[in-house]
Formats: sequence, structure tokens, C-alpha cells
Amino acid sequence: MQPCNPATSLTFTMAPRQTPRILVIGYGNPGRRDDGLGPAFAARLEALRLPGVTVESDYQLAIEHAHVAAQHDIVVFADAAADIEGESPFYLRPVQPAPEDRYSSHSVSPQAVLRLAAQCFGAHPNGWLIGIRPMDLESFAEGLTPEAESNRSAALTGFREAVESGRFATG
Repeated sequence: MQPCNPATSLTFTMAPRQTPRILVIGYGNPGRRDDGLGPAFAARLEALRLPGVTVESDYQLAIEHAHVAAQHDIVVFADAAADIEGESPFYLRPVQPAPEDRYSSHSVSPQAVLRLAAQCFGAHPNGWLIGIRPMDLESFAEGLTPEAESNRSAALTGFREAVESGRFATG
């Protein structure tokens, strides 16, 4: 076998990636009724096996999520959101990197995860937040309320439409 000679080596050009790498992180506490909307959203989305979509689920965001986020083009954070105005079942909003007032190894914001991805790994994925309307955040019980189940389904449809339309990639 001949050693590789750079002067006679073949050059390969990789085609640009057509499908963006999308990470969805669903977070919340499934033992607190509708606070589990993020993980429930993630579970349903993972079952769809959409091309280019990686799904993670956790009780809360942690600094370690910045490493996973840095490996993707788009990061979508899914959580129960009590701040939804009007009757909408969910919202879909862009999220920008921002410093955290405090850092701990647990419980950081989506903005801080994106900032850490940039600071530690030089990555700048587009960030989005899917906030899903909960109905019961007080009960110590597993399983979503019927209304929250319906809101999760609406959010899932909204997510798929955003992926298909290219909305996430355009910010």
C-alpha cells in the first residue's frame, strides 16, 4: 500500500446540509400534573421520529444542556407556560442568548443555555421557546389534564408547521 501523497490525493467537497439539526428539550416535573407538559411534548414528538430532530427530556434545564445545544442548528425549549395571554393553547417565541443573574449546576434559563453554548463551544444555534398552557400546576399527580393534553396536541401541530415552513431557521 502506498503512503498518501497530498499532491495526488483526491479532494472531496461535502454538499451543504439540507436539513437543519434541531434539538428539542422538553422540561418540567411530570409528578406535578401539567408541569409535565414539556416532557410529555418531548415524548410525543420523539415517537414521530422526524428527520433531523433530536429530542431530550429533563426535569429542569442544566448547564450541561449547553453542550448538546452546541451540536445543533436550532434549539427548541418546550415547557408549561402559565404566562400565556388570551385563549391560545401555546406560544412559539424566539429566544436570544442572555447572561444569567446566577449560575448553578441546575435550573438555568433557555437564554443562559444558549449563552453558554456560545461562550463555551462557539456555537450559535437559533433558540425558540414553545410555552404550552397548563391548567393544573398545583396537584401532586402524574398525567396531564384533558385541557393540557389538547394544548400539547396544538403545540405539536404548531411545531411541525414551523419545521415544514422553515420558520425556525429564519429566526
